[in-house]
This record gives sequence, C-alpha cells and structure tokens, in this order.
Amino acid sequence: MSHDPWRMGFHLMPPTGWLNDPNGLCQLGGTYHVFHQYSPDWPAAGAPRGWGHFASNDLVRWHVVGEGFAIAPDTPDEASGAYSGCAVPIEAGVRFYYTGNVKEPGDFDYVREGRRSVQILVESPDCHRMGEKRVLLRNADYPALCTRHVRDPKVWRAGGAWWMILGARDLDDRGLVLRLRSDDGLAWENAGTVRTAEPFGFMWECPDRIAIDAREWLSLCPQGMARLPWANGMRDQSGYLPLPKGEALGRTGDLVLDAGLFRRWDHGFDFYAPQSFVDESGRTIMIGWMGMPEAPWESAPDGLSWCHCLTVPREVAADADGGLLQRPVPELERLRGARHELAGGTELFLPEHRADVAARRVAAPLELTLDDALAVSWDGTELALRFSDDTVGCGRTERLAACDDLHDLRVLVDSSAVEVFANDGAIALSTRWFPRSDALSLALAGAAASVWEMGDGMAGTYE
Repeated sequence: MSHDPWRMGFHLMPPTGWLNDPNGLCQLGGTYHVFHQYSPDWPAAGAPRGWGHFASNDLVRWHVVGEGFAIAPDTPDEASGAYSGCAVPIEAGVRFYYTGNVKEPGDFDYVREGRRSVQILVESPDCHRMGEKRVLLRNADYPALCTRHVRDPKVWRAGGAWWMILGARDLDDRGLVLRLRSDDGLAWENAGTVRTAEPFGFMWECPDRIAIDAREWLSLCPQGMARLPWANGMRDQSGYLPLPKGEALGRTGDLVLDAGLFRRWDHGFDFYAPQSFVDESGRTIMIGWMGMPEAPWESAPDGLSWCHCLTVPREVAADADGGLLQRPVPELERLRGARHELAGGTELFLPEHRADVAARRVAAPLELTLDDALAVSWDGTELALRFSDDTVGCGRTERLAACDDLHDLRVLVDSSAVEVFANDGAIALSTRWFPRSDALSLALAGAAASVWEMGDGMAGTYE
C-alpha cells in the first residue's frame, strides 16, 4: 500500500492543508476555474483561511494553481478569513465577490455583536493576477432586521441590472436571503428578502441561483435543522427551493417560499455548500464540498497532511416535476480505462480503489458491496448507503433515500470518496470512506454492471 492510499485521482483535493466550500466557479476563455476555501497551514491552530485555486481545460485533468492562497485574508476587513463568494465573468476578465470575516477580540456572542461581515470585490483579467480589493458593503448597509451573520454573495446580471443574494440570520434567529440590486455591480441597494412562511433554520448559508428553461430555484444551506425527522440529527443541510413559475430572484420586493417544497441535493454523509455556474456552452454545472461543518465523524484520519475534497462536477438539469437532476459531467468518462463486467452474485477485484460502476437490469433486492465494508442497496422502497466496518466509515453508519423505482445506478469510487447517482440523477448520496485493503473488491447482487478502472485527473501544479 502506498504511503498515502487515500489521495484521490479525479476529486479535487488540496496538496496539503484544509479545503472546504467551492468558490468562484467559472469558465473564462475556455478554461475552467474552481476556487475554494483553503487553509494551507492546517492543522496548525488558528491557520488563516483564504481561497485556493484549481484550473482545467476540460473538467477532467486539473492543476493546482500556485502555492498557498489565490486570495489571501491580507486586509483588516478580512482579518478572520476571506470567506465564500462567487465569480462573474465580464468583458475585461472576471469579478470575484466574497465575504471578509472579522471577529473582534472581546466577550462577544459573534451573532449580534463582535463580528464584521464585509462584502469585498476583487477583479482579475485572467483568474490569476488579482487587482486591488474594494469594500462594497459593511454591516451598516444591511437591513436593520439582520444580525451580524450576513455572508456568501452570489452575483449575476439580468434585465439590465446586477443582482446579489446574501445568506443571513435575522434578530429572531430565522434564516433568510437578502436581495440587492446595482446598476454597475459596485454600488448596491437593498431590494427585499426571500423567506419561508414558517421558520426554516436559524441561518441560511451559501445561497445560489439556479436558472434553467425560464424557471428558477434557490439553493441554500439552512442551519438549525437537527430536530427535523429527515435531518439525521445534523444541524446543517443543503438543498433547494423552487420559485413559483414566472418568479425570479432578480426582482425587487419580498418573496415568501414554501418550506415544504425543500429538497436535499444529496442524501449521503458528506455534502455541503454547493455552488453552480453556467459554462460557455450553456450548461449549469455544480460542485459541492464533500464535508460537513459539524460532522460527528472523522473528516481525516490521524496523520494526514490534508483534509477534505470536492465532488466531481455535476451537470444540473430540470425534471418534469419541478425538481432538479444532477449527473456527473460526461467528460469524466475520458478517464475510463479497462472495462470489466460484473454479474449478479459475482465478485471483482481491481488493483486500485478507483472505479466507475454503471448498473443495469436492476431488481430488488439489490446490493453493491465495496470491500465488504460499504454497501449500496435497494429494497424496493429505499436506496441505502451503509457501513458495516466502523473503521473504514470513521463513525459513519447509514443514510437512506426514498426510492420506490430504481432504473439506473452509477457509483464513482475514488480512493477515499464515493458518489452514488440513481434514476438519471434524481437521487445522489455522497460519502468519504477510508479503506484499508490494498485492492478494491466489488460484489453485486440483483443487477448486472459494467465497471471501468479510472485514471488520474490530477496533473500537478503550475504557477
């Protein structure tokens, strides 16, 4: 076994240090850019957090751009971190909007006092050279109903104007989204709020706008959800709410949505803070963080010099029922190597923990087992992800998704990451795992499958 068997081949992960939320996703001049929250000095206590940077020409082979920070927390307005934000391509390059976080020293709760939440703009002609930072909004610029928790700008242009949404927490500890409008993307004015009729978490993080076929959805990460029956005891969730037909986030006024229509993006253990962008071909592509803010399980076994990864890029499409489908981008198939057939009741051994499994002729009960430690199963009513080995799962146990009809199943295995997609992307379950075996064993019952060995998409580092 190699010294670090859990480094991945086609999931974006840091060379060293801590990675979390994807930020600044865009395609510029044919090149894809994925920025992300990054602490290169992790696990050192108090390691500063800024942005890291990956780039690719094809969504398959990726480079780490430079060393350390692409955007560093190097001004007083981001003294506690250059937090999450977005990218907007413009004629002269790209604009990055993000939150500067400042926690003042003292005896504060950092909700109602002691925190500065600053929205910052930096422009770049090429996603490499960064210009001067410009402060756009401070706490005094937000509506009086807000606490000090206002962050994670998503910005776009529509109808001759610039629009921004921000995640927020109000003084009644209810999550909401702020809407802002601008003529130039520089000077902003408040334009209303987006809420649910009933309280739905105490804070909405990482808001995003999905717009497909003249319909819009609000993607959000509500915090304070642990008591809901479907939440698996987790405080933080990630999903989306459909806007009524004909409604848009880029409008002035207050909008009330139905919390009962909330759908989770992913039913697995490790998925949070997704961000989408529209590429130059018009596709909506989303990437999420394969981690959780307050997970009760291990994010990295002892001794690793890095922590966390991002999901594979997922193409988002609308279904006929007002929901959203998410499928791995087809470019990933370029990494497929040797092909094997796996029939029901048989077992397959691969030299590495890296595979693309596509099941067909599905019937209940179905079970795909990885290393006798992690099972993907379907009993006719639920699709399940179960760990039978606590060491491999590092505290993860079971996740379920309602599924009364299963007509396709795809499983991506990449060393310490597993992503499951079912029914053309209507269901997704993602998890980290930390297998101890030298080779990957696959056992299947209830279906037949094609299995491809997968190549390595991480091509190294360049300046």
